[in-house]
Amino acid sequence: MGKETKNFKESFVSFWEKVKAVFEYLPNKLNNIHEQKVATINVDSIAIPYRKLDCAKKMKDFGNGNKWIKLIISLASILIIIFLWWVLGTYTNVEIFLSNPQTVVKTFVSRVEQGLYWEDLSYSLTRVLVGFSLATVVSIPVAFLMAWYRPVRAAIDPFIQFLRTIPPLAYIGIVIAALGNGEQPKYAVIFIPVFLTMTVTIFQGVKEVDLTLVKASYTFGAKDRNLFFNVIIPSAFPFILTAMRLGVGAALTTLIAAEMTGGVYGIGSMIQAANGQGTIELAMVGILTLGIFGFLFDRVLLIVEKLCTRWK
Repeated sequence: MGKETKNFKESFVSFWEKVKAVFEYLPNKLNNIHEQKVATINVDSIAIPYRKLDCAKKMKDFGNGNKWIKLIISLASILIIIFLWWVLGTYTNVEIFLSNPQTVVKTFVSRVEQGLYWEDLSYSLTRVLVGFSLATVVSIPVAFLMAWYRPVRAAIDPFIQFLRTIPPLAYIGIVIAALGNGEQPKYAVIFIPVFLTMTVTIFQGVKEVDLTLVKASYTFGAKDRNLFFNVIIPSAFPFILTAMRLGVGAALTTLIAAEMTGGVYGIGSMIQAANGQGTIELAMVGILTLGIFGFLFDRVLLIVEKLCTRWK
């Protein structure tokens, strides 16, 4: 029995040595074949798939560039548009539905001299600022709660996504029935779309916080309160300012719908009355007013964003 066991061990060892020799031989053989093939390749004859980089060529610059050149180009484009408007409004039938610059300016001056323009503007700006301010105050905590607590997100998000698809004109009647006539329904009609726009934007900003910062904070012993005030809020702050810029646009675009809830004064009411009377030049005064003030509001918020986020 012992002799048979000894013979089996010797046979197994011999077999294993042969297997090892095969496994050592094959890789060495393949490597030698590969090296021989590589040695026969003429490197100089290989076509270069990419052109050589020109070190002197500058990369594409996506920055704003020189601010004075940008200003000159912007002013030139505005003047060109006004000139084309004047040409089309004076020498073509465009005047029927677009009026012309000189008529619009005369209408604006007449409206100012009558004292009606500033009254309409003050009413509209008050409505926009009140609705926008209320939406800002409410949307920030709601967005942070949605991002911080999953149950809150699950409860609120379906309603936000549902309401976002409904145009303000659709619920004007409901708002009037609930709040009556006066300024409250106008504030509400402006508040709703601004709140929805800002909430979604801020929520996405909180969700986009770099997880590396979160993990590093917990690694150094930060608690939830420290994480929220020292990481989440600073990281989401640029998104809050972006949401405010979007909110201003939503407030101005909703203004006409808001002023359909009743009332005589306001830029939106002026535009509606002008359209009903067929006075296109007066409607153009209102449209240009909304565009100019919307642009100014956006520029102010953009300056605030740059000043407050220099650390970016």
